Formats: sequence, structure tokens, C-alpha cells
Amino acid sequence: MSAEKTASGLTALSNFIGGEFLPARNGRTFEKCSPATGEPALSIPDSDAADIELAVAGARAAFPSWSSLSVSQRAEWLFKLSRAIRDRLEGLAFAETVDNGKPISVSRTVDIPRSAQNFEFFAEAITQFASESHHAEPGVVNYTLRQPLGVVGCISPWNLPLYLLSWKIAPALAAGNTVVAKPSEVTPLTAHHLARICAEIGFPKGVLNIVHGRGTTAGAALCTHPGVKAVSFTGSTRTGGEIAQVCASQFKKVSLEMGGKNPTIVFSDCDLERTVAEVLRASFSNQGQICLCGSRILVQRKIYDRFRDALAAGVRALHPGNPLDESTKQGALVSREHFEKVLGAIEQAKILGGKVLAGGRPAQLPGALAGGFFVEPTLIEGLPPECATNQEEIFGPVATLIPFDTEDEALEIANGVRYGLAASVWTTNLSTAHRMAARLEAGIVWINCWMLRDLRTPFGGWKESGVGREGGLEALRFFTEPKNVCIQFSTVPGA
Repeated sequence: MSAEKTASGLTALSNFIGGEFLPARNGRTFEKCSPATGEPALSIPDSDAADIELAVAGARAAFPSWSSLSVSQRAEWLFKLSRAIRDRLEGLAFAETVDNGKPISVSRTVDIPRSAQNFEFFAEAITQFASESHHAEPGVVNYTLRQPLGVVGCISPWNLPLYLLSWKIAPALAAGNTVVAKPSEVTPLTAHHLARICAEIGFPKGVLNIVHGRGTTAGAALCTHPGVKAVSFTGSTRTGGEIAQVCASQFKKVSLEMGGKNPTIVFSDCDLERTVAEVLRASFSNQGQICLCGSRILVQRKIYDRFRDALAAGVRALHPGNPLDESTKQGALVSREHFEKVLGAIEQAKILGGKVLAGGRPAQLPGALAGGFFVEPTLIEGLPPECATNQEEIFGPVATLIPFDTEDEALEIANGVRYGLAASVWTTNLSTAHRMAARLEAGIVWINCWMLRDLRTPFGGWKESGVGREGGLEALRFFTEPKNVCIQFSTVPGA
């Protein structure tokens, strides 16, 4: 799965359009740095509307043949993709780690296996996808056809690059659509490798097209193209809002999975030792660069001091290291820009009066990693719920502690943000768990656990965390258009 090198030694990526590897039509490229070293690593096509036009044309040409395949035939192609990903696990895990900065152990055990599983899941799901029929009165039957939309756009983020790209592509393809995908320009490497896998296994040309480039050019052109019938986007709330406006003006289907400021709510009757360990994981997995991370930790005052001290000790024991080292639990942040944003948020928290209990500084690594984008996992207390640190998404290894006394107070704090993606509740009281789950304004609520995912369940957020749902039947419904067919027939034999 090797890629070409530029004269300066950078890995050169190409667009994948109509089954061919092509440069941007304007001939422009831009560079992307390694998170672990800070040095230039990739040369990326600086694609624009001309490349999107070419990709949409290729996808449109491939749509009739792809959509006319039986569901079992489309499923077999998805299974082939899944098997090819599993066969290339080590190479893809290495690519994901050097491109994103996450620990190799995470790429190997989470990101790449889940990418393969996404294709497997929707290959199976499409064969079980059923629609409805209604018998309103004698001699009349209504049934619903679920038909593919045509060409759809899939725009994925940088934090879980292949994992979330496949989460969008797989249901779109399974439902019979053809796809133009725009991976994040911050982490495009595994999308490029996915294109190479498609070429190697002979995946039908034009069914999946991958166009690299910036969101402001390639991404914007994809969303505004009149030939694109739906857009599935995961990323920032700001960008999602812009996409929503564009799609609304064209009456285009849109699914948006955006930001989160997720509460972790710890009651005094929790299993303290286990809860501390799981809250630590929920706060700092993938350097806090997961939209589902619990960045606001609400702790009932009765156990606040004990919980705080135990959690702070756990945070201090987390040390950023070489992402390619098997023992590393905390890797690098994804880019210099994001590194500076996270450090800026920590400094703002200090100005607002926050007390840093652990971390709070850039992490200095030796040798070739000295220029990498490493930040110490950071835990802060002493800030009011309404301050910017507790309201705005930081999306890094930064978590805050907030005490509360009553269940109602915890709910007021938890729901008191503009986001509503996820929440977790830690209690041994079943009634408390059910009451909290019903009243929390979040698309997913975990009780005494975090990040346990069943791919059949609907996934998405409330408020400014999203529009629509992904996963399971929800994804297949999004990527299809329902059509009611009403038939009247004679109830008299022989008539």
C-alpha cells in the first residue's frame, strides 16, 4: 500500500476518481506535518470544484449498474473490502498512527478493526433491511419502496479517520448509492490507502470516489454540487451549521454529527475504584480527541475530595509518549493548530481561576519527537459551570471537575450547555439511573460504562450536537428515499 514520494521525500497522495489515481486538476498541493515530529510528512492534492465535478460525474455514471445489483451482490463487495482491510491491519494501523498521532495500540485494536467491522455490519444489515406494507381496507394494499438516492457526499473528521469514514461510506454503498468522499485534510492517509485497496480488489470503478483537499474548497464544492443528493458530515458545529444552510437551500438531505461537551455524572453511591478508572478512560482516550469523551466531570459533594484525589493521581500517571511505542497510552495531538488551541484553552482556564490538579503544560519528548504536538493530560477544578472552559468544546486532553449536591442540580449543570451528544451516569441505584437517563438532553446515555457501542443503535446528538442519526437502520433510512405504492385490486375471484 505504498504511495509515491515527492522530490523532498514527502508521501504524495492522489485523488481516487472513477477508479483512477489523479492529481488535483489545478496542479496544486499542500503539505501536512507529522503530529509526533512536527515535520512535513504528506503532500496532499489541493482539490477544488473541478475535481468534485469530475468525481460526481464518475459516481453518476456508476450509479445505474451499482444500484441495480442485488443486495447480496453489493453485500459481497462490502465483505471483500472488509476482508482486505483486515488483511492489511498492520500497515493501516501504522499509517493511522503516523498520520493522526494516536498510540499504535489504539489504531491496531480499535480504529482499523472497527473500520473493517463497519463494512461487515452494513453488508449484513442491508440483507435484513425491510420496509412496510399496510392493508387499509379490502382490496387495497400500500407498501413502501426504499430506493437509493444517487450520488451522496460523505465528509469525515480527523480524530477517527478511517473508522468514521467507513461508518459513512458503508451504509451509503450498501443502500445502492455511489459516493464522493472528502476525508479530513488533517488526516487523509488511510483514506488514500482505502482507495488503493479498492483498486487492488477490483472494486467497481466510480462507485467510491475519494477527493482530498480543504474543507473550504473541496468540501464546500461537494456540499453545493446539485448532483449530490445527500451529505453526511461529522465535524465541528460551526462547519456543520454552514453545511446545514447550504443543504437547506437546495432541499438536500443532510446528516450532521457535531460537537459535544459531555457530562460525566458521578453519584456518591458509585463503585468508586471502578468509576475512577473508567472516568479516566472516558476523559483522556485518544488524547481527549473523541466527540464522546466526558470533559465535564460532575461529582457528588459527599465523595468529591476522595474522587478528585484518586482521579488526579490517575491523570498524573498518564504520560505522552512515542505513538509508535507499544506501551504508549497518550500520543500526540493531531496538528500544530490544534495543539495551540488546546494550550490556549488551558491558559484561559487558569485566567478564569481554575486550579490545575494535573498536567497543564506541553509535554517535552526527546530526540526526533521534540517538535511533536504533545500536551500533558490536564485536570482542572474550581471553575463555575457557566464559564467558557465548561461551556465550549476543547477536544483535547483537558477535563474539569464540578461538585454537585442533588440530582436536580446535576441535571441543571449537565443540560446547561448548547451541546447534547453524550453523557454517562455512575450510580448503583437503578431508579436514579433511569431518572437521569430520561431527563438528560443527550443522544446517548451510558450507565456505569462508557463507549460501549452496539452498531444497531441510533447514534447522534441533540441541540447543537447534530441533526439526524447514524447507525443501524437509521443510516440505511437516511441513504434511501421512501416511496409509497398503493394498489387497488379486485376482491372478487375471476374479476
